[in-house]
Amino acid sequence: MRIAILPVLLFAAACATPPPAFEGTRGWSFDDVPAGSLPQGFEVDATRRVGPLATWEVADSAGAPSPRQALSLSYPNHKSYDSFNLCWVRGIPFLDGVLSVRLCARSGAEDQGGGLMWRVRGPDDYYVARLNPLESNLRLYHVVDGNRTMLASADCEAKMGQWCELRIEHRGDVIRASVDGVQKMEVRDATISQAGGIGVWTKADAATDFDDLHIEGPGR
Repeated sequence: MRIAILPVLLFAAACATPPPAFEGTRGWSFDDVPAGSLPQGFEVDATRRVGPLATWEVADSAGAPSPRQALSLSYPNHKSYDSFNLCWVRGIPFLDGVLSVRLCARSGAEDQGGGLMWRVRGPDDYYVARLNPLESNLRLYHVVDGNRTMLASADCEAKMGQWCELRIEHRGDVIRASVDGVQKMEVRDATISQAGGIGVWTKADAATDFDDLHIEGPGR
């Protein structure tokens, strides 16, 4: 009986093994994606969802760094202050390396701006760095079981309608965050130690455009 069970257990263990971490480079300018759709592999989700999901789509974006389209949260579809809006790629297991994106806040009364998410294990577990023009700051969090914990905060000027570049470097338990080439914070955190997906993020009713999403793994 034990002999019969052993292959099943080994198969289950193999299936549970996480995929190897991403190596090399990958980028999205969103200009080759039909307007009104999402890039291949991207999915829309939410943390602490209240009401409908936000509408994410590739659309024309004024001043887009790589003209003329960007990935846009065009309609929040809700006003819940506690809901986080996600658009992410499950199939790129990022562990260590560099992520960057350009973003432009378009509207929002409860919240503005947005940022990058990485090592995403699901809609309730990930790291996120967000730039907020309303508060003039950059903040770094981990989200575990839907609960957000702030790891660092730094003053950072940003304006509605202005494009900024957000860059994250994560190696081991060291996380560095930069805006427009200026490092704003460096912290250590090992809460999420496995590879996970990457994506972009906003909160509440923040409508934001994202362009030139780029990832570099350690084997680049």
